[in-house]
Amino acid sequence: MAAKILVVDDDKTILEMIRRYLSANGMSCVVTDSGSEALLLVRESRPDLILVDAEMPGLDGHSVCRVLKKEAATRHIPVIIMSGARVEESDVLAGFSGGADDYVLKPFSLAVLLARLQAVLRRFKTATADGEILKKVGIELDPAGRTVKVGGKEISLTRKEFDLLSVLISKAGRVLSVNYLLETVWGYDPADYNDPGTVEVHVSHLRKKLGPKLAKRIVAVIGHGYKFED
Repeated sequence: MAAKILVVDDDKTILEMIRRYLSANGMSCVVTDSGSEALLLVRESRPDLILVDAEMPGLDGHSVCRVLKKEAATRHIPVIIMSGARVEESDVLAGFSGGADDYVLKPFSLAVLLARLQAVLRRFKTATADGEILKKVGIELDPAGRTVKVGGKEISLTRKEFDLLSVLISKAGRVLSVNYLLETVWGYDPADYNDPGTVEVHVSHLRKKLGPKLAKRIVAVIGHGYKFED
């Protein structure tokens, strides 16, 4: 079955260009030039992935991503944010902290864009295929349902926070390098992107959501990475 992509961009020329290319390469596309309409279309069309422009009038891409990642019905859908070439590093980190699964800078090659979409979709399918429920120190993580319970109570995590916690718990006791986490959770090639700030921001958010007692179990090993102590 063809993957369904919701593409959101206020530039109709770019919107049509992406739609034609993805459709020609076997993907099903739903498009809109409005962030507000995108939120409605997500519920109607149930896309497998959302590609949204960062800068749009009204509801921009970052806002669309934050709204989707806060709602239980949509937070499992991967979101890729597109942004202009002059984007600051802080903007990229803000996108990831808001739950974005990847960032693409304009102008981009359509072939590269397609590869990024396929990579994120593969990571999503791999994560949901692992059905074994992980249980550690009061945390119950269900990869298939993409839910996390702490002390029997479900907590809300963004997709990347969920994936990060899943990797840490599944390899509890082992120190995982920043490069390993960037490659495994975000799909980055460390040769191209190895900024520890991306992981640091997500670890910080994850600790806050788990609460002070469990937060202490995510240990930063200076100069090496992070580990989950069980």
